[in-house]
Amino acid sequence: MTVTDAPCDTDTETDTDPTTATQHRRAFALLGSVQITLIFTLAAIAVPLPEIGRAFGLERADLILLSAAYGLTFAGLLLFGGRLADRYGGRRALTAGLVLFAAASAAAPFAPGIGTLLAARFAQGAGAALIAPAAMGVLRAVFPAPTAYGKAMATWGGLSVLGATAGNLLSGMIAELLSWRWSFAVPLAVAVAALVLAPRLLPDTPPSRGRALDLPGALLATAGITLASYGLVVTDALPWSSAGVLVPLLIGAALLLAFWCAERRAGDPLLPPRFLRDRRRALALAAIAFSACATAMTFVTLSLHLQQDRDWSPLRTSAAFVPFALALLTSGRAAGPLIARFGPRVVTAAGLATAGAGLVLLALTGLDPHTPYASALLPGLVLLPAGAAAAFAGAAVLTTHGVPHERTGLAGGVLNTAMELGPTVVFAIVLTFGSDAVSLAATGAALALVAALNLRVQRSRPSRPSSLPQGATQ
Repeated sequence: MTVTDAPCDTDTETDTDPTTATQHRRAFALLGSVQITLIFTLAAIAVPLPEIGRAFGLERADLILLSAAYGLTFAGLLLFGGRLADRYGGRRALTAGLVLFAAASAAAPFAPGIGTLLAARFAQGAGAALIAPAAMGVLRAVFPAPTAYGKAMATWGGLSVLGATAGNLLSGMIAELLSWRWSFAVPLAVAVAALVLAPRLLPDTPPSRGRALDLPGALLATAGITLASYGLVVTDALPWSSAGVLVPLLIGAALLLAFWCAERRAGDPLLPPRFLRDRRRALALAAIAFSACATAMTFVTLSLHLQQDRDWSPLRTSAAFVPFALALLTSGRAAGPLIARFGPRVVTAAGLATAGAGLVLLALTGLDPHTPYASALLPGLVLLPAGAAAAFAGAAVLTTHGVPHERTGLAGGVLNTAMELGPTVVFAIVLTFGSDAVSLAATGAALALVAALNLRVQRSRPSRPSSLPQGATQ
């Protein structure tokens, strides 16, 4: 899987000349590189976080907030970012988000203290929340035919886990060879390149001027998601019964309940309730959330295990995940043809089951410091990404299936919200189970359960293959 694996518009194959096909591939490569970079930035300071703490003299609570800052604004503003992309046009929203993202990425490496660095990470997340759904809106304009768009989404679904892998691999290398401050050079360079190339490579997308912004819904959703996410994040340092956890968690939950009630009465809601009532889409979003949690949990757990229990350096720790990246790339390239042959739901379920098996293997053998890497860690580090890439690809197709053009930003916002909230919500819950091994095994069992539910819905719902990749079925 690479960002140049873009489909041609086979629904209009007789009218598509080589020049147009090349333009489509270049547009996909640009949008895909941006999407990878957004998730890369999420993981860019994960490995060097202890070094940042020593540089600024930070306590554990400060490090947790710094680690979560980007994801909090990213997840909290995604739904509103999707509405802005639909309301004002994908390319215009993409440009605005890139400007904010680039400015924040330029400021972060020069931060003299924790306050400036936190502000930069929050601003990066806000820019990313506008970029991610806007990029999917532009992608729909690049591939307007249903079959071509379905094929594009099959590749798009695996780009996020590729970005997370790149972030974890490169952050350790950059921190050891240069400095953690250089981690921000990658998002800055990609954002600037995208701003230069977007007018030439990306089509303009018409705005939906008749749509309201639903500001009350945006405020409720943003505040609710952000507060609830923060409450879950700090469970790593505080007990669940503490005020620091319960107050933001309960207020966030109350705001999300108010958001749901408000959306049911709104004339043009930010998130139409019926959008999530489709069981196929709801289970696809669950597959994205649990797959994202599985990969994030593996990186965090094993990075700490290798550095603390086995006394590995950050560079050696990053190198240990190279097979993970190779398995991810191989599975991502195979996902599109597999979806075309067997259908997105079968591929999603098979991917979830494979990833679950990888997690269970890691839980059983990978956390013993006296076992060899090749026999204890490597099997799980291959099975997990192979399954996660397939699950992401199939679930991305299912999430966007049947979504009208004017709701593409909404679909992008919901998809990315599931991907952001999965590691936060599920990770916080499974950590309460006790040891890392139990948490990994519990997540593996959850993946298997979601896989079974996907197959059950597949048997109970008829197929509607017109907007899926050719040969795919529900």
